[in-house]
Amino acid sequence: MAIRSRNTSDDVEGAHEKDAKYDYSINREPSPLTEEGHLTTAENGEHQSLHRGLQSRQVSMIAIGGAIGTGLIIGTGAALARAGPASILIAYTFVGMLVFLVMAALGEMAAWLPAAGGFSIYATRYVDPALGFALGYTYWFKYIITTPNQLTAAALVIQYWLPAERVNPGVWIAVFMVVIIAINYLGIRFFGEFEFWLSSIKVLVIIGLIILSLVLALGGGPDHDRKGFRYWSDPGAFANYIDTGSLGKFLGFWSSMVTAVFAYLGTELVGVTVGEAENPRKTIPKAIKLTFYRILVFYILSIFLLGMIVPYNSTDLVFATKQSNSAAASPFVVAIKLAGIKGLPGFLNACILLFVFSASNSDLYIASRTLHGLALKGHAPKFLARTDKRGVPYVALFLSAAFCCLAFMNVSSSSKVVFGYFVNLVTIFGLLTWISILVSHIYFVRARHAQNVPDSELAYKAPFGIWGSYFALFFCILISLTKNFNVFTHSKTYGDFDYKNFITGYLGIPLYLILIFGYKFSQKSHGVRPETADIWTGKDVIDRDEEMWKRRDAEADAKGGKAHWFYRKFLSWLF
Repeated sequence: MAIRSRNTSDDVEGAHEKDAKYDYSINREPSPLTEEGHLTTAENGEHQSLHRGLQSRQVSMIAIGGAIGTGLIIGTGAALARAGPASILIAYTFVGMLVFLVMAALGEMAAWLPAAGGFSIYATRYVDPALGFALGYTYWFKYIITTPNQLTAAALVIQYWLPAERVNPGVWIAVFMVVIIAINYLGIRFFGEFEFWLSSIKVLVIIGLIILSLVLALGGGPDHDRKGFRYWSDPGAFANYIDTGSLGKFLGFWSSMVTAVFAYLGTELVGVTVGEAENPRKTIPKAIKLTFYRILVFYILSIFLLGMIVPYNSTDLVFATKQSNSAAASPFVVAIKLAGIKGLPGFLNACILLFVFSASNSDLYIASRTLHGLALKGHAPKFLARTDKRGVPYVALFLSAAFCCLAFMNVSSSSKVVFGYFVNLVTIFGLLTWISILVSHIYFVRARHAQNVPDSELAYKAPFGIWGSYFALFFCILISLTKNFNVFTHSKTYGDFDYKNFITGYLGIPLYLILIFGYKFSQKSHGVRPETADIWTGKDVIDRDEEMWKRRDAEADAKGGKAHWFYRKFLSWLF
């Protein structure tokens, strides 16, 4: 078996040659030392370079804020109305475990080789170039759908003050769309600072909601009603969905699994930012480890408390019935209204509007960068890689922004219906992304073992190893195949066959397979063997980069003293 040498200068030089040939987008210079902060060089006088303008605090906060969006704040209303408090608590906890396994798998690969260009690099290197191609486009599809989904959610939230009968939702969609395009076009430094503060506000608001929910559950509201677990008894912990009895309760639970997946989408953003992150060998393992606690605090705790303060049969829930015209899109707003707190629902709705605006802004950023990366690899037309003097991929930005116009479907349809269609599309693309990451990790572990790389050489190792990825992969595939089971069931509510939800729910799967096999057929690509998988190219540069950051950290600790230690020990987990 031929094993790549790890330290010889010839191999390093050869690795760089291969890197340049196949354009794996590895930063071949340590990030703080790149000239003028450019990620790539101009080619034939044409700008194709991004500017390294995101600081570590901005990257971290954007990743956290990206995972706190409409899925948690608005989408939980649908899950609660369909399944009941116990079902959504179990579903969000289980899917949270799957998310942690996905993040741990991604973290092991990203800490070994923090590659710019997202996680499609790992699929290309370890599995098959066809999978990397399909994953890149699947992720772009996800974000060109997510962005109009956020704009749709904005139209839902604004209807709290101005119903659709008074002001057409298309007006607000147009305003938000113009603003987020402008912010993205102003450059990475402005975008990074803007998103840092918006995401910081989102984190503080969700913590405030958790505290408020606990106070209301314990009777601290104006009604002084100590609710406790009352709603778990009446109307009950489990709601019937489609059918009655045990089957109806199980179907309600399984439907909330899909909503939970949608809520957690965006957590994998760390994989997109690793190539631009400072000191990735330190920040990535730390971010992955803390994912568990963020899931526990931001998701599980808030869902647990929400089930205590809002009954699943409340007519104020916007998704409670098909006839509901309530403008309180968030179940948290419903909880505050039920408690009799005046004034606060409007303020909270304004905060939620900020959530949605921030999410749509960062989603458009990810979409444009993903498309730019595809163009650099030759997987998209080359003109999409063009950037201006400020490093903004303006062609990719405007093409991605054009898909925001899908949100104008609200003009002719109910915002709730359009939101549901977009949730369907985004969820299947998100699940396919997670599946691809898990498959890449399984092949990465096989390649490590085949090339005799011990676990001790890893900067971060997934706690449950390859078996954790197999476990998560099985359930991600199962959820993907059964996520829209309701379209096949006969009921008074859904009829015999809901073809619209069937198309939006499963469209991603054949598209994903067409991308894989179409690429294999046209490019004659082959699967990568574990013995020859390229796990070394660019690693020597990252190793040197890591040593430089260790020296800088030591200098910072020496200069900062106790204040620096206090921040790193007690606050850095949040920011």
